[in-house]
Amino acid sequence: MKIIIDDKIPYIEGALEPFAEVHYIQGSEISPEHVKDADALIVRTRTKCNEQLLKNSSVKFIATATIGFDHIDRDFCKKAGIKWTNCPGCNSGSVKQYITSAILNLAVKHNIMLKGKTLGVIGVGNVGSKVVDAGLALGMNVLQNDPPREEKEGSGQFTDLDTLLENSDFVTVHTPLNMNGEFKTFHLTDSDFFKKMKSTAFFLNTSRGETTDTKSLKEALLSQQIAGSILDVWENEPNIDLELMNSVDCATPHIAGYSKDGKAKGTSMSVQALANFFDLPLKNWFPTNVPEPENTILQIDKCETVEEELLKIISQSYDVMSDHARFIKNTDQFEYQRGNYPLRREFETFTVKPYSQNAESARILKRLGFKIVE
Repeated sequence: MKIIIDDKIPYIEGALEPFAEVHYIQGSEISPEHVKDADALIVRTRTKCNEQLLKNSSVKFIATATIGFDHIDRDFCKKAGIKWTNCPGCNSGSVKQYITSAILNLAVKHNIMLKGKTLGVIGVGNVGSKVVDAGLALGMNVLQNDPPREEKEGSGQFTDLDTLLENSDFVTVHTPLNMNGEFKTFHLTDSDFFKKMKSTAFFLNTSRGETTDTKSLKEALLSQQIAGSILDVWENEPNIDLELMNSVDCATPHIAGYSKDGKAKGTSMSVQALANFFDLPLKNWFPTNVPEPENTILQIDKCETVEEELLKIISQSYDVMSDHARFIKNTDQFEYQRGNYPLRREFETFTVKPYSQNAESARILKRLGFKIVE
């Protein structure tokens, strides 16, 4: 058996070598020549699994170690008899961590008290559901919009898009990229979308760059139609619009889901799926070499507001603004920064020693997933 693996997928080296001939190749460089006699691929979004790559190959199985799968030509794979799988929810905790840090940074920067403010979550799948939980933990009202789920489950917990936009103080997008069809999300966030938002509201996108119309967002920011934006995803990655990048509060290079925990889950789900397909004895495999941060014990210091306290403690585990600072200093290194992203572990890795008067902060941190020393 021959397996081609994107060389940026972590913790996988050595797992499959006892059972196959394994080749590690840069994802964007995987070619028809590489895959022509391969049995399986384990890839990320940078490998376009389409007819051009796969025609006349011996590939039987593709695992993408990502939530998204718009880089896989599902119609061609079906026609060619190629089974494929993705990793739904693998980085949901990581995106929750990113959004929590982002909202708290905005709150402290703009002197906003989050309790009672409204968070609008568009797309309430594996990732969006975790973001809903984070908003509730922060004491926010949460509006949820998810037309595919609403069609299946009824309108009970869901809000129509116009109502969400008109009432939300923060709007965050967690949809897949659908180029057409009833639930099209390509350029979902266009000029009409931003016109319906409150002028005091902030827009966040960690889903896919193409769900946002770049020109419309730039105009909304430059005209102060909305208060600000945090973007992790961009149209035409890695060749992003620098004018837009310079207009947002925080810009990062598509790394919201890049915690080591999320990476490890994506890798394990891919290996387990391949093992199930080829009947290999790795059906419960999980990497054992996920690194720990130097310090997992964190201390709350007393601050004037709950938002400041939360931001201080959460920034000890992860601060989105550090990713922003690194990115804007080297905007030409979009892919390098993704491939060489520093160690980040999710909230559950950390234990917090609360200051004696920080009962509210401790309660929120516990709900976000931190371990709390009582």
